[in-house]
Amino acid sequence: MKKSLTAITLAACALVAPAIGHAQTEIQWWHSMTGGLNDWVLDLADGFNKSQKDYKIVPTYKGTYDETMPAAVAAFRAGNAPHILQVFEVGTATMMAAKGAVVPVGKVLTDAGYKFDAKAYIPAVVGYYTAPSGQMLSFPFNSSTTVFNYNKDLFKKAGLDPNKPPATWPEVVLAAAKLKAAGVSCPFTTSWQGWTQLESFSTWHNVEFATKGNGFGGTSARLVTNSPLHVRHIENLSNMAKQGLFVYRGRGNKADAPFYSGECAMATASSSTYASIKKNAKFDFGIAPLPYYPDVAGAPQNTVIGGASLWVMGGKKPAEYKGVAEFFHYLTNADIQSKSHQRTGYLPITLASFDLTEKSGFYKQNPGTDVAVNQMIRKTTDKSRGIRLGNFIQIRAIEDEELEQVWAGKKTAKEALDAIVSRGNEQLARFQKAN
Repeated sequence: MKKSLTAITLAACALVAPAIGHAQTEIQWWHSMTGGLNDWVLDLADGFNKSQKDYKIVPTYKGTYDETMPAAVAAFRAGNAPHILQVFEVGTATMMAAKGAVVPVGKVLTDAGYKFDAKAYIPAVVGYYTAPSGQMLSFPFNSSTTVFNYNKDLFKKAGLDPNKPPATWPEVVLAAAKLKAAGVSCPFTTSWQGWTQLESFSTWHNVEFATKGNGFGGTSARLVTNSPLHVRHIENLSNMAKQGLFVYRGRGNKADAPFYSGECAMATASSSTYASIKKNAKFDFGIAPLPYYPDVAGAPQNTVIGGASLWVMGGKKPAEYKGVAEFFHYLTNADIQSKSHQRTGYLPITLASFDLTEKSGFYKQNPGTDVAVNQMIRKTTDKSRGIRLGNFIQIRAIEDEELEQVWAGKKTAKEALDAIVSRGNEQLARFQKAN
């Protein structure tokens, strides 16, 4: 009886076993995307998961960029970090200094048999996330840059040509004055003031934001954002604020909503605002390159990168790294990149996806959506390649604090910029000592 039962049991197991199949390797991905961008992340993971059977990407929202980084560091120390971590661009130098906590993406791809070709990527994008040795450190994911948005309906109301946005800062002042005279309460505003008015402003004018190639040359880099050109620009914005031509609406992306609503006529913002403007705006709008000062030699050059990249955390199994490499390879597909670019307003990270989008007629059907890419595909210089500094999150906060003093009339442009340099360099010295 025992022998019969055993035989029956083994036979049953043999019948069931083929149906079980081999287990998938799960890849945990922590990100900071919300709303429609969270839907985009989920769709990307779902698309990859359906494209093969060996790996399963599991995306998890872990809070804002500021919250995700420390959470991942704590998880790494506890031995349960995710495989992939989304980190905003100002955290790049900090992640580079986290020895052992991360594995360069270039190594992950090479070990999996994939060749990394830097020439396939938009130069200013891949250059930012690449080490001096040429090895890519993290995977460019949601890369954005700064653009100039304007309300064509309000331009018509003010007697301005809706198809000719201001190309220079003197033209911005003149347009703002006409808009105010036409009854517009907020002629010009800006989101991410430190990023747009100091950082990207510097690369756009091909002037240093910091020494050592804006930090690419080492941790001994120091801020130089109190140059005559920087002072001149902040003074001009201060004068605009006093006349009601520039209205400060708060830190981060707080100024985006007043533009969507039609309250503010012109705004410097992230290129990733495109999808939200298209969804929320009840008016005709335009996207233009950032304004520049025409008397500055070398301007305009190229704008600086924003958004975030994907870092691979250390301490994982070879099979898991193979899954990460497969996922990143999937994300570089020109068709997927092109669709993501058109859906979100983020940059296509490869030149092939840019060409594909152009050939599809998307840019002709949606004028201005190619501005961000055209600003980034120019040849970069040592002054415009990007800005990669330690303790950059703290420096951004200092920029906000000091510029707010200018808009409130409590400090001159020179005083505020000198303070940014002094306080910012203290942060850089602290980072250099620790690393």
